[in-house]
Amino acid sequence: MAEAAAGAKSGKVVIRNIGLLLSGDIDRPILDADCIVVDDGLIVAVGRERELDTAQPKTLIDARGTALSPGLIDSHVHPVFGDWTPRQNQLGWIDSTMNGGVTTMVSAGEVHLPGRPKDIVGLKALAITAQRAFDNFRPGGVKVLAGAPVIEKGMVEQDFADLAAAGVTLLGEVGLGSVKAGYEAQQMVAWARQHGIQSTIHTGGPSIPGSGLIDKDVVLEADADVIGHINGGHTALPERDVCTLCEKSARAIEIVHNGNEKIAIAAAQAAMQLKCPHRVILGTDGPAGSGVQPLGILRLISLLASLGNIPAELVFCFATGNTARIRKLNCGLIEAGRDADFVFLDRAQHTAGRTLLDSVQLGDIPGVGMVMIDGLVRCGRSRNTPPATEVPMVVG
Repeated sequence: MAEAAAGAKSGKVVIRNIGLLLSGDIDRPILDADCIVVDDGLIVAVGRERELDTAQPKTLIDARGTALSPGLIDSHVHPVFGDWTPRQNQLGWIDSTMNGGVTTMVSAGEVHLPGRPKDIVGLKALAITAQRAFDNFRPGGVKVLAGAPVIEKGMVEQDFADLAAAGVTLLGEVGLGSVKAGYEAQQMVAWARQHGIQSTIHTGGPSIPGSGLIDKDVVLEADADVIGHINGGHTALPERDVCTLCEKSARAIEIVHNGNEKIAIAAAQAAMQLKCPHRVILGTDGPAGSGVQPLGILRLISLLASLGNIPAELVFCFATGNTARIRKLNCGLIEAGRDADFVFLDRAQHTAGRTLLDSVQLGDIPGVGMVMIDGLVRCGRSRNTPPATEVPMVVG
């Protein structure tokens, strides 16, 4: 379980011989390029190798014809502290998920903390502490955006101003605390938004003791920025209600691995039919009662591509650029100025698919050959995915 070195710099990195470059941009999901140049953790150039300044890199990587995607983003996790989850009493779950291609995680609330404080002073203190702790510590190099307070009755606008001033930018799932009525949530969501804090609402049946049903009317009235696990976490609303949310709300449509798979497909297809696929983002909603799923995002990508009949290159955008734009992150897209967070992929050995995208379209999980975060190699061939047919190499 490796912690990212504070202030570590990648220097100049050149990645050449990329066979397929997935951009993360749903309007242009595949780039006509075979080379990326990085400097101190940021992308500085993307294009054909012959057109770029590739001289004297500190690190030279030969992708060997494999695919490169922006690092996957898990839009919905429940961390506590460090790389431990009391939900399953498991160590190393974040590092393990990095081996599934995830380079950034977004907290939907530190709700599993034993003895989690629910008084207003305590919940604010927990959020600030979690935000600070994960800002200083990156298990496996993964960027964990933590510190997402679960709102409780009695909070006033000043509480949200205090949180924002301390650096908190997220709300935990609305509905996991005592605030469950639409009109109460609407006021607090508005205060959060006014102070630059993004909100997510629980959708569907209760997931843990203390949570409750949040139906479509509450979701629409609250108007949170993200319709959290629209396919339930785990229990989903009726399909007709989910389709109503996709149609009547303009907010982000979050689909999670630990939810109803049939409704996941219905929500994604509804977004495609409504011509708003840019609203779809992916998460795992783990750790959960069903465990930790290090390959949860990859499994969700293959599910939506194969059974949802959505082009695989678009589904990769759900897990990268869409989430980056909605969550206001500087990763998730292959373009100059973005963080150099990458996952190298190839079709799994012995898959029936002829190419990486073909194999995902058939429902197979790809093999991860390397993960980079801020231009630094965090793992080589993944210990969790099926073995990739080909893997990149650090050659200089």
